[in-house]
Amino acid sequence: MPIKSVVQSVAHYVPNRVVTNDDLSKLMDTSDEWITERTGIKERRHIERDDITTSDLAKVAALEALERANKKPEDIDLIVAATLSPDLYFPGIGTILQDKLGMPCIPALDIRAQCSGLVYGLSVVDAYIKSGQARCVMLACSEIQSPVLENNNNGRDMAVLFGDGAGVLIIEAEDCDELPSMHNTERGIIDSYLGGDGSGAEVLCLRTPGTATPGFLRASDFEEGTWHPRMDGRTVFKNAVTRMCETAQTLLERNQGHAE
Repeated sequence: MPIKSVVQSVAHYVPNRVVTNDDLSKLMDTSDEWITERTGIKERRHIERDDITTSDLAKVAALEALERANKKPEDIDLIVAATLSPDLYFPGIGTILQDKLGMPCIPALDIRAQCSGLVYGLSVVDAYIKSGQARCVMLACSEIQSPVLENNNNGRDMAVLFGDGAGVLIIEAEDCDELPSMHNTERGIIDSYLGGDGSGAEVLCLRTPGTATPGFLRASDFEEGTWHPRMDGRTVFKNAVTRMCETAQTLLERNQGHAE
């Protein structure tokens, strides 16, 4: 009998500290009108204290997701965590979240797919479930980016876009007579299509710390600001729009759908 992956619940958590476009306009050359016109963003959330970690945000969202799915921590048999801002350089937040939730010794892994963390995570979870390796999976996507953002003109392109928050999904295996598709009403993940292009890695990156830096992390890196993320916004936007359209078209064609 086929197995499908069904999202049983979704929950999120964001810190209470609201940072508006007007707040940022006091720190850099920008305005509410400029940000809203180009991004649609009016506000973002930042952590209230510097002792709050990425896994802390994930834990709050995870507890709500479990409650909504009528599940207990011990019902989960796999954690997949997606983040580019882990509590520690290693290990990842998956194992830390497993401990904070008081779960048994279950597998927990992190994926580093940056802004694509959710879609990569769904694909990974779907593969685990359909292969029979997991039955009830927690997918946790969590980020704390505000501490590394540069709130001045040097970091304006990044600071207006990013903030802090977490989202958690509980995804469960269900036996079915027919797999979900575009042509039936079966609930579940239908398909995914992924791709990567490492030639553009430095168009959007946080350079240090890392092994591409001699010495991994130097005092000069702090002074030069290489620990702040940098982005070529126009290149990223153009590539994202192009690839998104290509991906959507590929999925439609692969599943015999039609673009409107």
